[in-house]
Amino acid sequence: MRLIGRSALVTGGSRGVGRGVALVLAQEGADVAILYRRDQQSAQETVQAIRSLGRRAEAFQADVSDFNQVKEAVPRAIDFLGKVDILVNNAGIASRGNTLADTEVEEMHRVLGVHFFGAFYCTKLVLPVMRQQPRGDIFFISSRATQNFAPRHVPYAAAKAAMEAMARCLAKEERQYNIRVNVVAPGLVETEMGRRLVRATQGVQDIKELYPRMPFGRVIQPEDIGRLIAFLASPEAELISGQVIYIDGGGQ
Repeated sequence: MRLIGRSALVTGGSRGVGRGVALVLAQEGADVAILYRRDQQSAQETVQAIRSLGRRAEAFQADVSDFNQVKEAVPRAIDFLGKVDILVNNAGIASRGNTLADTEVEEMHRVLGVHFFGAFYCTKLVLPVMRQQPRGDIFFISSRATQNFAPRHVPYAAAKAAMEAMARCLAKEERQYNIRVNVVAPGLVETEMGRRLVRATQGVQDIKELYPRMPFGRVIQPEDIGRLIAFLASPEAELISGQVIYIDGGGQ
């Protein structure tokens, strides 16, 4: 258990990648608070799963794209935990798959609002407390979309690229406070969002149909991302910062 004594805040932690990350961090000994937007039942199920591992946990509702909501929820999470020395900026949404010419202005603002501004808001509010800890770790969940830059993905790819730029600048700003900042960029992950994506883009009804085509014979699981984050937050990875680390089996 590499994270005993540490406290983590995971955005979008009620399900999918966020839930997987939160559970692995708890398995490694961290207390965990999660932010969720609307699925209270899933949030409470995640909290109960963390508590069953013997760790403290609580869920706080906030739309991360709304600074006023974040400004209320994050201090409550910090009060509950007593500190935050691990932040995982995971909350995300998909874009609609339109060309740039057909993308509504509201759509661009919506996607950037969650991925980029949501991560900015949470990081900004956590930093004053994290700077007071012996060590801090901030993670941004990005995507291979910033390698591929596929057509019909401008809002999503642009939001993730902006997030990566923020993270790499932040890594240099905060190392004086013993804070590491890294980006984890997965390929296709077996979540509800991943299932919707393959149905829409490949006509695949069961994501497991893709297993034979994937590197090492399976689709990435949320827990795979959690294990990577747990390692990066551990003493073994104390010199890893400012990196974009792809978890995709070597390319999809």
